[in-house]
Amino acid sequence: MSQERWDVVLRFIDGPLSFQEDVVARGPVVRLGRNPGPGGLRLDGYRGLDERQAVITAYDGGSVSIAPVGRNQVRVAPHENQDWKTIQPIHQPVYLSPGDACHLGPPERGVTFIFVEARRLGVWEQRRILSDASQASPGLQPSSVRELDTHRGRPAWFIPAILVTALATTVGVAVSVVRYFKREVEPLGPVVEGQEVYKRVDTLEQQAPLDPELKEGIDQAFHDFVMVPNAEQADWPALKKRSNWDEDFLAWVMRSVAWHAKAYRFWTRLDEIREDYADVVLMLRDAGLPEVFAAIPYQESAYRADAQSFLCAKGYWQLMPEVAHRAGLEIRNCKLKGSNKLWTPTRNAPVRNVLKRAPYVDNTNYSCRIQRCEADERTDLRQSTRAAIELLRDAWEDPLLESSGAVVQLTILSHNAGYDDQRYDPNLKKPKMLNVLPAYRKYLADTKQERAPDFYGKNITCIGKEYTAKDKINDRCGGYLANHSQHYAYSIVAQHLLAVCYYAQNYGSTSPFNQWRDYVRGEGYCTRLKVPERDVIEKRGG
Repeated sequence: MSQERWDVVLRFIDGPLSFQEDVVARGPVVRLGRNPGPGGLRLDGYRGLDERQAVITAYDGGSVSIAPVGRNQVRVAPHENQDWKTIQPIHQPVYLSPGDACHLGPPERGVTFIFVEARRLGVWEQRRILSDASQASPGLQPSSVRELDTHRGRPAWFIPAILVTALATTVGVAVSVVRYFKREVEPLGPVVEGQEVYKRVDTLEQQAPLDPELKEGIDQAFHDFVMVPNAEQADWPALKKRSNWDEDFLAWVMRSVAWHAKAYRFWTRLDEIREDYADVVLMLRDAGLPEVFAAIPYQESAYRADAQSFLCAKGYWQLMPEVAHRAGLEIRNCKLKGSNKLWTPTRNAPVRNVLKRAPYVDNTNYSCRIQRCEADERTDLRQSTRAAIELLRDAWEDPLLESSGAVVQLTILSHNAGYDDQRYDPNLKKPKMLNVLPAYRKYLADTKQERAPDFYGKNITCIGKEYTAKDKINDRCGGYLANHSQHYAYSIVAQHLLAVCYYAQNYGSTSPFNQWRDYVRGEGYCTRLKVPERDVIEKRGG
């Protein structure tokens, strides 16, 4: 007895699959999970799911049901606007109606989708080969299936059916070969000594294109660590959809991921600072700030207490003296080169044009004049992190930046460019246009927008070796951000995405890294990378 095949149409409202149009899953039995097996719907990039989480069955159109596999969590509700914590998981098959919402996995993780409809697609038992051929080559439309009468000789439809079958076989083999070679692409991982930090990637030699699967993986990480906090802070759920992302920013993140992942020195340094990185992540979580900010001190100092820039920014977070003073850190009695007087910061913001006017900068050779201080809490990890958190809050909680859809990257940029010094220095008669808030406000005015989630990517305009010199750090190259800020936030995001992979893989049993373990197993994005093992890195470091 033949039976019509019904496919299931689903609309995902979060995570990677929400970036696509409605997903058509082949019926009549649809298995869903991280690795559901042949013919199943693989839920890549979702945390908290089992390899086979649930199964949907669709017969006769109106009879569509969903059921958990084993004891896995599946919740069903009449619409998507639910607090899934209040919905009890189902324990047996439940019939679905168009518009019903389903959540797979724990309420805080997993995936939510809408059941749209069951779609009829031909007689599935007897014409399965023809249906496969039609899907492989959309231009081919299978003819109606008939009984083969061996007493009447060869029917007219027999040879076309054989040809269609042969075409389907050829297409299937070709697809298999493509997939084989695609999977043979060498995963991105350490191959050279490299550098601990690549602070800008635009002047490096051309790199090979990223493996498409790795790009998809980075999309997952970018979604979780950047776009979800942006969407939540802006109260703008649509930001989680791929079509609303800052594509230029993401492209720079991908380039930076590629360069950092290839460097053994980068991975070695991650291993050396694991305890410090963990402390900062925990402090950020306690403060309710995105944990991607933990990579700021990596970008600034590679987590070195004694690091100091030519502008006298110092310590783990490379705080300027006045900014550290404003945040409550103690800095006093600093010996300046060429002076017998001890200097202590009293201002709450650096002077305008630090390079030429700050008392602690030697503007003849672009170097810091501070030789030592009697007290300098910038070199204390916990104290400086506490101060940095308070400083980051300025941008994170600013109403205009909150609503931007880009508050994660704008907050990161504020650590480099400053938030709005005029608010803290009565001597400043007008805003510093290199600060993030004035720059963003002017961009909105000039472009006549109410908010600009792509502000950062549109303002990476200083590209090339011409803009690597110290005297070019404040150039804007036609954009609204200073050169030294443009090549800043993307590297920090890239470093954190890789740090998550290394720590989850090698230290995933300890806090806070245990919360990242889903990224290094199943379809987590880290599985697309060749993350080095701890013993390999320790041997090289030793």
